Amino acid sequence: MATTTAAPARTTDGAASRMGRRALVRVRSMFGAPTLNAALLLGTTLFLVAFGLIMVLSSSSVESYVAGGSFFTDFAKQGAFAAVGIVLMLLAARMPAHVWQRVAWLGIMLGIALQVLVFTPLGFGANGNRNWIGVGGFSLQPSEFVKVALCVWLAMIMTRKQRHVTSFWHAWIPAGPVAGLSIGLVLLGSDLGTVVIMTMLSFGALWFAGVRWWHLLLPAAGLALLAVPVVLSSPSRVRRITAFVQGCTDADYYSGCWQQLHGTWALSAGGLFGVGLGNSRAKWSWLPEADNDYIFAIIGEELGLLGAVVVLALFALLSWTMLRIVRHARLQMTRVVTGAAMVWLTGQAIVNIGVVLGLLPVLGVPLPFISSGGSQLIAALLIVGVVLSLERVDNPIVRGERPALSPTPAPAPAEG
Repeated sequence: MATTTAAPARTTDGAASRMGRRALVRVRSMFGAPTLNAALLLGTTLFLVAFGLIMVLSSSSVESYVAGGSFFTDFAKQGAFAAVGIVLMLLAARMPAHVWQRVAWLGIMLGIALQVLVFTPLGFGANGNRNWIGVGGFSLQPSEFVKVALCVWLAMIMTRKQRHVTSFWHAWIPAGPVAGLSIGLVLLGSDLGTVVIMTMLSFGALWFAGVRWWHLLLPAAGLALLAVPVVLSSPSRVRRITAFVQGCTDADYYSGCWQQLHGTWALSAGGLFGVGLGNSRAKWSWLPEADNDYIFAIIGEELGLLGAVVVLALFALLSWTMLRIVRHARLQMTRVVTGAAMVWLTGQAIVNIGVVLGLLPVLGVPLPFISSGGSQLIAALLIVGVVLSLERVDNPIVRGERPALSPTPAPAPAEG
């Protein structure tokens, strides 16, 4: 009697392997990082956020306990902000590129409207700056989201005017008035540090769009002249500038030099390897804004020179990755958004670290991804998501997709 042999059943191991591969594909699709540039950008960003959460827990624990009886209150808030920001980043990374062009005008108008609310009863100030709005126990810093809107809006304008960016008036109209209005509203709230970063961002966007450098020089000179009366109009700014230029004296110790001196002492106390994570002395109410503007001083104190160098290396990697994206981009939108985001994030990091090191006067800007604060963290993660979205669409061959935006050649270098 003939016998038949049944086909061997599929092994459990084989099914598990296929499920694992499918899960990996889903994760890669979710994170939108199939290229080296995208993977580097995403990985560096997430590492900075994770490192920032650890340092926020360490630097804020004392003040958190004094204020609410728990070491983890501020850390839990920052963790929630990080979770929201990462979700928004991943959602933004999956958006089609044409969406950002369509919402650019809406975004900048909404950002300006929110900034105007700062001067209504909803707005409030802190540390001499009126740059927040509060609703139902939640506070928001609109200027951080205006940065995101400016990156996208300037990129949209420069994309539409790509063939005319070598003309002075085409380059600056309407980019100059709209950016000037956005920055001017922040300046009215006396937040000079944010004004500096937004100005850098705007000039960076125009530079990466191909605007001639001498077309940037004249407005930059005008803004430099305008900065003189702006600085002189505030006694606190004058004290900080004077202390920076002339050095600290005994009379300045309790006013313009307290934060700067204690930040320097915290850094010097760290040595090469630091005093150990969580063992900072400066955070015991000696150093104001230890978890925010001066968190780099706590990093240097607790983790030493090695920890500080790691932070510098991470921001250098972030900048290098964004420059790679700009270099490989075929679309003007990708070049300008990524270039502006790079100037914003790495420029702000340089300013923050320069202040802590005493190389710049105190300006009051946070260290991106690391300092505490929900608005700045969510906004920084959101702009990374926009860059990931544009980078994904700008590499259609890798994905076997057709480009969502028509490719445009890079502007020709300016002659003479």
